Amino acid sequence: MNKVTVADINFRDRRVLVRVDFNVPLDNQQHITDDRRIRSALPTIQKIIDDGGVVIACSHLGRPKGKFVAEMSLRPAAVRLSELLGQDVQFAEDCIGPEASNLIDNLKSGDCVLLENLRFHGEETANDPEFAQKLAALADIFVNDAFGSAHRAHASTEGVTHHFNQSVAGFLMEKELEYLGRALSEPKRPFVAVLGGAKISGKIDVIRSLMDKVDKLVIGGGMVFTFAKAMGYEIGRSLLEKDKVELARELMAMVKNSRAELIFPVDAVVASEITDTAETQIVDVDKIPDGMMGLDIGPATIKQFSDSLSGAGTVVWNGPMGVFETEPFAHGTFAIARLLAQMTESGAITIVGGGDSAAAISRIGLDDKLSHISTGGGASLEFLEGKKLPGVESLTDQSQVKAL
Repeated sequence: MNKVTVADINFRDRRVLVRVDFNVPLDNQQHITDDRRIRSALPTIQKIIDDGGVVIACSHLGRPKGKFVAEMSLRPAAVRLSELLGQDVQFAEDCIGPEASNLIDNLKSGDCVLLENLRFHGEETANDPEFAQKLAALADIFVNDAFGSAHRAHASTEGVTHHFNQSVAGFLMEKELEYLGRALSEPKRPFVAVLGGAKISGKIDVIRSLMDKVDKLVIGGGMVFTFAKAMGYEIGRSLLEKDKVELARELMAMVKNSRAELIFPVDAVVASEITDTAETQIVDVDKIPDGMMGLDIGPATIKQFSDSLSGAGTVVWNGPMGVFETEPFAHGTFAIARLLAQMTESGAITIVGGGDSAAAISRIGLDDKLSHISTGGGASLEFLEGKKLPGVESLTDQSQVKAL
């Protein structure tokens, strides 16, 4: 972590543009159903407030495609942030223009405002320089605490940094980079990666990146069946990426010649439909009957994966083991989550790469039982793939700082 962070700065009497990730789920009544991302930003926001700075928080929510969509307003996030901070958080009806600037001009030290959804302007995702300049004009210094958007070169993550002398990492950004960076560069061994999810196409680069870093590569989820097809197994109606079968064969050959030992499921929970009342069977992973779909790892695989993870020093997990949203197919994913919680208690470093895996952990109340749960599924995946994240690369390096 060679970037300047909020810990290096005194924000007294400074207006601070803070890019947060408040892309939170809302129900039909516009109530936030999971405020984890808002809570994750609190340490950075509180530090600026305590210093006597002015917080100008900005975020996107959903994909409104450059239009105002009332259901994607960030107003509910402003209400929740007020409750969590224990102080009034003002809300700007736009993120640029007179509405935002007039409101900010009347703020005093220790105040906080949340701007309306950045993506109500198409210029945000286009990384439009003029839009970035208008955003930057609202503040004196920039803090990026939105790791979940760090893989996007958007106006509020990369473009604005060209208009500030200093662009610094928030506490959450720092924590994400520390955990993920240390896992890849100096892991406590044995180092095991558990990869799941629906499609092999979404995990190609991460498999290639990790095969010479990890000691074991544990494969689960829907992508198992493209690998299984490549091995000549019967997979019934299971999820299959036909155009990736040959690639799966190549990946298995590459892993065989790498540092990593490949751990593949031995059985699966199958059904003919994905419903809460589906009749299930447990079959060998190479003998899935016609008309059936593999929808979760089976009990023998849970035991096998548990044995493979036993004694690991570092575990990185990205992607569920099955269709965990539907009860009959949730056992594998929840078993891995509970196992990682036990391993954490015994001293292992456990890192979950956001997205569906993080949602599964929340669902069974294990949020605080693992070492680190990333707030950014896509960003953590790209980090594990070895890609540079524009929202990180554009921040000020410690070596660039002459006087703070």
